[in-house]
Amino acid sequence: MFNIVLVEPQIPPNTGTIGRLCVNPGATLHLIKPLGFDIDDKTVKRAGLDYWHLVDLVIWESFDEFLAQHPIEINSYMATTKTDNLYWDTKFQRGDYILFGSETKGIDEKVLLANPDQCITIPMGDGGRSLNLGISVGIVAYEALRQNYDGFEKITIENKER
Repeated sequence: MFNIVLVEPQIPPNTGTIGRLCVNPGATLHLIKPLGFDIDDKTVKRAGLDYWHLVDLVIWESFDEFLAQHPIEINSYMATTKTDNLYWDTKFQRGDYILFGSETKGIDEKVLLANPDQCITIPMGDGGRSLNLGISVGIVAYEALRQNYDGFEKITIENKER
């Protein structure tokens, strides 16, 4: 349905949780190296529970490699705190790429500045500067699903090979 892209994720439980989240709406999870952990890390799999083997997973060697095949265009959105474009004002479509930066650095500011119309944000009060990566992915991914729910087929574990 959608493509969730994690650019250089650092925290294994976040990635495991996001992998689990991707299984439910049928999203593909793209991980862009360098990763802050070994993909076989038990904490990734623990957070992903018995879903991890069901994750449609693509691993990229670098952000440049990903961008060469998937340039930031009309079907790409980058989550950041450095914009005023609210995520719910975005018209998500099936197949879109929704990018999230590393927990410590976010997405390269040069890429954000070169593509301001593709930047989206989750509003936060003055007391907070960011949300957990897993929560942020869940918020945006399920808004994208809400907008495209018509005709959505529930993907159940029973329908996928183990």
